[in-house]
Amino acid sequence: MYLPAHFEETREAELLALIREFPLGMLVLKGPQGLDANHIPFLVDEERGKRRLIAHVARANPLWKEAKDGDEALVVFRAEDAYVSPNWYPTKPEHHRHVPTWNYRVVHVHGRIGIRDDERFVRGVVARLTHEHEAGTGDARPWKMTDAPAEYVDQMLKNIVGLEVEVARMVGKFKLSQNRDERDRLGAAEALRVRGETALADGMKNAVVKKT
Repeated sequence: MYLPAHFEETREAELLALIREFPLGMLVLKGPQGLDANHIPFLVDEERGKRRLIAHVARANPLWKEAKDGDEALVVFRAEDAYVSPNWYPTKPEHHRHVPTWNYRVVHVHGRIGIRDDERFVRGVVARLTHEHEAGTGDARPWKMTDAPAEYVDQMLKNIVGLEVEVARMVGKFKLSQNRDERDRLGAAEALRVRGETALADGMKNAVVKKT
C-alpha cells in the first residue's frame, strides 16, 4: 500500500478501534488459481498472549482446504470513505490549484493463517461473534445461541470451519486531508458533514497533522 508519511497511522489503539468498529475484513490469500479474496467478519483475540484475528467460513467454501497452515495472509479493514471536491476548499478561489481526491481510513493486517476444523474452537468463535454483535443491536433481549435448539446449533456448527490469523504487523492509512491547509481540511470536513458523512467529517476535523 502506498503510504505517504502524513497519512500513516501508527497508534495501535486507533488501528484496533477501526477493526472492532468495522469487523468485516477482506481476507486475501494466494490459492491454486492465484489471489483470492473472501469477506469475513473477524474478532480481535488477545487471550493467549499473542494477538490474532479469529473467524469462520462455510465448510462449502474451498478456502479452508486450499489454504495451508502458515500461509501468508492479508486482511483489509475499511472504514468510512467519500469523494472530496476541490470546490469545498476555501483557498480554491485564491489560486485554483486543487484537484479532486478521495478520503478514507483503512487498516491492513499481515500475518499467517491457521485452519481450525475444531468444534470447540468454532463454537467459541460463534459465541463471541454473537455476543459482540448482538450487543450492538439495541434489542432488549439479544439473541444467544441457547435460543435455538441444541441439535440445530450442533448441526450448524458442523457446517463451518474456524480460521485464525496470527498478527505479524498492522499498517494503517488514515487519508483525512492532513496534507492540506487547515482551512481547506476543515472546509472539506464541513461540506461532508452537510452531506451526511459525519464520521469522516469528524475524522478530518480531529486528524493528527504531522509536522514536516
